[in-house]
Amino acid sequence: MRSIGREFYESRRWRSVRAAYAASVDGLCERCRKHGRFVPGDIVHHKVHLTPNNVNDPNLAYGWDNLELLCIECHNTVHGTDKPTVIFDEEGNCIGAAPPFLSD
Repeated sequence: MRSIGREFYESRRWRSVRAAYAASVDGLCERCRKHGRFVPGDIVHHKVHLTPNNVNDPNLAYGWDNLELLCIECHNTVHGTDKPTVIFDEEGNCIGAAPPFLSD
């Protein structure tokens, strides 16, 4: 949100589009749903991230083809702010980290 400012995300148009899109996917995280989990969605995410250079493109900013409803866990995975899951063997030795859950 910081890169394009609050003006866009607090606009009446974005709030309306966001609410309509979330309702259209039954309010559930789309990535979790693909994996048989029914988790409420928290964030309407832009697949092509908005920047100061493209925020005025209505197809990117408001087009449903560029939107995806995600839970906070999936949204953090998309943005790389999730923490990897550490894997241990049967003896309790750390053997590495698993890829983030549900990353596509």
